[in-house]
Amino acid sequence: MRIFYDTEFIEDGTTIQLISIGMVAEDGRELYAVNEAIGKDPINEQICKHQWLMENVVPHLPLRAGATKGHGRLSMSMVYRGFFNLDMDSNAVMPARMIRNAVRDFILATPDPQLWAWYGAYDHVALAQLFGRMINLPDGVPMWTNDLKQEAVRRGLSDAALPEQPDGVHNALADARHNLVRAQFLDALAAKEI
Repeated sequence: MRIFYDTEFIEDGTTIQLISIGMVAEDGRELYAVNEAIGKDPINEQICKHQWLMENVVPHLPLRAGATKGHGRLSMSMVYRGFFNLDMDSNAVMPARMIRNAVRDFILATPDPQLWAWYGAYDHVALAQLFGRMINLPDGVPMWTNDLKQEAVRRGLSDAALPEQPDGVHNALADARHNLVRAQFLDALAAKEI
């Protein structure tokens, strides 16, 4: 059974730090988790200095409404001014070890699991690093991720030919859901070719 997933992360060319992960299985199960470490320095500071992440990823995270780093309450528009405060009371926010266990349990609860992502190379590294080195992946967790983008290119399809994501772009769970939509579209094309 296929599992469609997406991660949001910060990387510097050497390391990849998980921000969030969303997973959707073909049987309808879903998982969404946000790394609580991003609410603390030094990762929080790195994200705050990253304009693209601040504009595209941070607004989709569970944030404490209007709160800044201990300096009173401001509107959510302050996210765009270089700081954010993760809502540590959200059930989606958890330590990396809990994310690791949730991801492992989600995958292992799936018969014959296949991982699928869109431009999935870094997603797979972010997922695998939850367990340490790749050799530490638990039995039953695939050592690779199939790539929907590669499958679309193989079929001669441009991005414009695929279904457009209506909202939630760069929300890991919304992106994972849309990966399922893309896969269903590709499946329908393949069925017509038979």
